[in-house]
Amino acid sequence: MDAVSSRGAGNNPELTAPWGDKTAAAGDETDELYENAPCGNLAMLPDGTIVKINRTLLSWLGYSREELVGRRRFRDLLTVGGQVFHETHLAPLLRMRGEVNGIALELKAADGARLPVLVTATVKTGADGEPLVIRTTVFDARERRAYEQELLRARRDAEGDRERLRGLVAGLQRSLLPVTLPAPAGMRTAGHYRMASADEVGGDFYDLFPLGESRWGFFLGDVCGKGVEAAAVTAAARYTLRAAAVYDPTPEAVLANLNSVLFQEYRSQAHRHCTVVFGLLTPDGDGWSVTLAGGGHPPPLLLGADGAVAYQHTVGGTLIGIIAEPKLVSRTLRLGPGDTLVLYSDGLTDARTGGRRFGGDALEAFARLQAPIDAPSAVAAFAGLLDTFEVLDDDVALMALSVDPPTADRADPA
Repeated sequence: MDAVSSRGAGNNPELTAPWGDKTAAAGDETDELYENAPCGNLAMLPDGTIVKINRTLLSWLGYSREELVGRRRFRDLLTVGGQVFHETHLAPLLRMRGEVNGIALELKAADGARLPVLVTATVKTGADGEPLVIRTTVFDARERRAYEQELLRARRDAEGDRERLRGLVAGLQRSLLPVTLPAPAGMRTAGHYRMASADEVGGDFYDLFPLGESRWGFFLGDVCGKGVEAAAVTAAARYTLRAAAVYDPTPEAVLANLNSVLFQEYRSQAHRHCTVVFGLLTPDGDGWSVTLAGGGHPPPLLLGADGAVAYQHTVGGTLIGIIAEPKLVSRTLRLGPGDTLVLYSDGLTDARTGGRRFGGDALEAFARLQAPIDAPSAVAAFAGLLDTFEVLDDDVALMALSVDPPTADRADPA
């Protein structure tokens, strides 16, 4: 064994060195690693007095060892905000847990510059459990801080872009709707539009306009899809309906004209179909005769002056823009004094509450609680209903028309 050891020593000069020299060399290496570590190292007494600090941290701060060791406490190296945090959070946590990890702080350099750092510290205790020294490691967080600030700038820019987009979307949406709804003589009218998303323009639309000879046309519809393409079809649909009604206000004829316009693009990527209800108002004594034609749209609700509520179905009407010659049907009803007709888009009945679709039955029940009611109050009530839904997946358009009750009924009792 001695011979083998001798041959090994001869082949490896390091093994011929005395063990004492090797231990000293290892100690020197450890000191070198501590002093020039890629992170800052320091030790402090329980009261925070610095008793040891490595060369790396001194170089970051611009201090000499003599200026800090035994003369300054760790909190003296912190900014004012950091000192408050140290006293209220860091020091108490060290006393309770014996360690802290990854605490973000800012150190003050000798020239006043601020150095963002992450601090990890552990408490070394004696045999009696009392703290002897706090060993602390400090990591340079300047690159991380720069990265975080870049992320914050990017987020602010993105939020600014989003707000500008929302402004454009809101402006475009407003341009597709009447600024105000006119009111035929002896009637009250109201409209409301609720966007499901502020980031995307919807395809719902409505309008009310005079046709001459005391007649009025009105409509409410919903173009398939969202976005700029849907908005373009919405604008085309609205102006087509108004123009068609001037030449032939018969509701079936008006919807047939719109169908011809939309069906022209049937095979293109820009094609959009829609659902719509078109109505013609004609004076009828102390009320109005209403002729309705529906193209696949949810039926309007009639809220009577007597409190009765009923859907006004136009059974059989097909979607507009899907086939060349759609089936279009109409019905005529009378709006008497105190009656209100409410039109809406399917975003209202498709909304979810309690995890379930709201649906037409619930809408009819809600309307019964409101009747009798005039148009502005009805729209306000239905708009308030929208606020109660958990999820509104689609835009909602509302329009209501009501006939004023007799003057005596509207007089102030006082």
